[in-house]
Amino acid sequence: MASLSAAPALALHDVSKRYGRRWALARLTYALPSGRSLLLTGHNGSGKTTLLRLLATALSPTAGRVEVLGRDAVTDRDDLRRDVALLSHASFLYEDLTAQQNLTVLARLLGHPSPKDIADSLLTRVGLGKRSDNPVRGFSAGMRKRLAIARLLMKAPTLALLDEPFGELDPAGIRDMEAIIAELKATGVTVVLATHLIEQGLSLCEERLHLEDGRAVSA
Repeated sequence: MASLSAAPALALHDVSKRYGRRWALARLTYALPSGRSLLLTGHNGSGKTTLLRLLATALSPTAGRVEVLGRDAVTDRDDLRRDVALLSHASFLYEDLTAQQNLTVLARLLGHPSPKDIADSLLTRVGLGKRSDNPVRGFSAGMRKRLAIARLLMKAPTLALLDEPFGELDPAGIRDMEAIIAELKATGVTVVLATHLIEQGLSLCEERLHLEDGRAVSA
């Protein structure tokens, strides 16, 4: 894991993002200290996913400046992507590969010395140890979410961005996800969590940012 910076984990400076004529975010200013966890709330369409994608460097702001881990999210994009991981609605899994093969491919790209061993360890951690040799094509939505979580853990990020991480999970899976988030926090990872499950989010996060129509408001 990359060392934590003394700079804020994220800093938004008058940030706006527009899609066509619609403003998904409007003049948003906010800062989160490193090592803290942020609960991101708001109705569908409030700007939560857009904000997470800006922090993940998948999007660029229309106006304003986004800083992540002390670096500019636009000009330092390639460097930041080594330290930031996004769990999104898209799983980015290889459908025709097994669960173990999906993780082994990533482990090799990341330069892990024992790709198969770390893949097996993470599959066990997310409750897929007995399905490691099954192709992803036959996985349920919940199993895909568990495998996507394993991919995020494989990356060992400094900043973890979680977009509806409890979605598609059964009660046991939700408990597992809560434990994983707690473990990330315990190791100093900054977590940004967007969820409609407010109770779970409040129990895991020290800070809260509520969005309405792309603007920060009191929850």
